Amino acid sequence: MRSTPRFLQGAHPFTGAGLEKPVPLEGLPVYTVPDGARAQAVYFRGGNSTAELVSAVLVRDGVPMRWFPIGALGAVHVSLRIVEDIEAPSTVEVRVAAPEGVSGTLVVDLGLVEV
Repeated sequence: MRSTPRFLQGAHPFTGAGLEKPVPLEGLPVYTVPDGARAQAVYFRGGNSTAELVSAVLVRDGVPMRWFPIGALGAVHVSLRIVEDIEAPSTVEVRVAAPEGVSGTLVVDLGLVEV
């Protein structure tokens, strides 16, 4: 079976709207699973520049599917080991949930494999 790695990466500024309200990250692309394929998340790495707890939220088709809490001025690495298939034509993006008004930068490295 042939597979292709895909990545959502970068350092993205944000302003929080509340821990229960994930907001899109400025400039982070959205990945769409192409017709005839499926994708699987392999890992997530993230860093938080703020002095507050934030969560990176993996969102599929507008619905949160995984939350990755990242401590103040901290980082996280989560090996997902191909937990589930994401079928075409689903979209995947990373959003951030942070206390209202908190501004900072979230460093994102989400690795996916497309099969």
